[in-house]
Amino acid sequence: MLMRTDPFRDLDRLTQQILGTTARPAVMPMDAWREDDRVIVEFDLPGVDVDSLNLDVERNVLTVHAERPARDENQEMLASERPRGVFRRQLFLGENLDTDKVDATYDAGVLRLIIPVAEKAKPRRIEISGSGEKKAIHA
Repeated sequence: MLMRTDPFRDLDRLTQQILGTTARPAVMPMDAWREDDRVIVEFDLPGVDVDSLNLDVERNVLTVHAERPARDENQEMLASERPRGVFRRQLFLGENLDTDKVDATYDAGVLRLIIPVAEKAKPRRIEISGSGEKKAIHA
């Protein structure tokens, strides 16, 4: 059987497997949104054991480490589309988030982070005191 190979198609396929596409990211697809005084971030990590998850915060950089174990090499694979190994993703958080109070839960293959807005970044009312004398303000 004669097979033609297209090196560019093979390179494109390899690139999609490593980097993913916008329709199908390769490693850690993520959603993030603001809800009241907190930011919620969810990562899809199916097949990842909770014991292999690590979260680190250094200054305003939050790093997520996860590992999906390799399959038994003695098994005959019919399809292998899910990436395996160690994954890492970093989020650069704004100064207005309180990185000391990050709450993380992992349920049904979804890692959920709740990051509160820092107290100093919340809107607040400032009282104005007067000296009792009237002053004219000119525009």
